[in-house]
Amino acid sequence: MAADAEARFQPPRPLDLDLTLAALGSSPSLRHDGGAIWRATRTPLGAATLQLEKDNGSIVARAWGPGAEWAVVQAPVLCGEQDDDSGFIPAHPLIARLHREIRGIRLPRTLAVFEALVPSVVLQQVTTEEARASYRHLVMALGEPAPGPVRLTLPPSPQVLAQTPYWSLHRFGIERRRAEVIIRAARSAKRLEEILAMDLAGAYRRMLAFPGVGPWTAAKVAMVALGDADAVPVGDYHLPHSVGYALEGTPRSTDERMLELLEPYRGHRARVIRLITTAGITAPRFGPRKPLRDIIHS
Repeated sequence: MAADAEARFQPPRPLDLDLTLAALGSSPSLRHDGGAIWRATRTPLGAATLQLEKDNGSIVARAWGPGAEWAVVQAPVLCGEQDDDSGFIPAHPLIARLHREIRGIRLPRTLAVFEALVPSVVLQQVTTEEARASYRHLVMALGEPAPGPVRLTLPPSPQVLAQTPYWSLHRFGIERRRAEVIIRAARSAKRLEEILAMDLAGAYRRMLAFPGVGPWTAAKVAMVALGDADAVPVGDYHLPHSVGYALEGTPRSTDERMLELLEPYRGHRARVIRLITTAGITAPRFGPRKPLRDIIHS
């Protein structure tokens, strides 16, 4: 099936597509297949499926659907072309080594705020496994088939979610509080997307003005949708322990101590976090894991 739009670009620096786009998580809208990465998204011009593939050092971007041209034009941005790490000179031996060894990892910028917000809200206060399952079911039930030659599902549109009663999200394991955050955001999706034209300070203020969107959620969205290299998800259950363990060897830490440890890297704190998480560094865990919840039958 011929693409509706196609372009090729040459990354000016090393680029690892898999590591860079791993920040987008996993969902029925994303697929890794034989060296190519496929992503279904809603652009300002309509739905699109984008394929990214390496070819002799270049990246070939092909897209299908009404938003194909937009998706192809913005493909370099998605792949982190605007991510500037020139001022990142880590002094900590571990971070310096990871920076040398993990080559080609960039901070992506999807330019899709609402699409980044929904899975971030789903992830609030639950385990990663539970959130992934909830979001997958949500997309499969309320999304639509994406254009193009592969089977992908578009994320649910703001229009669909805005008209969805909160109780209908219970079947996906999403209780009333998170459901209402998603529905309210869907009803004001246009105001959310306006932050793309704002500076980062204004973007954070706009996001934090939405009920149910705190610093953790705003940082998770900014990392992906805005490519904020300094975003720190304060309030994460595991992250302070991982950062503390990586930077000073302590198995348990706090948000306050994490921020102190990351302060020398201000402007690049999200980059440090990506290196630590990409390397799989986690603090030793003690005690039983947090159990999955069943809000339907409880």
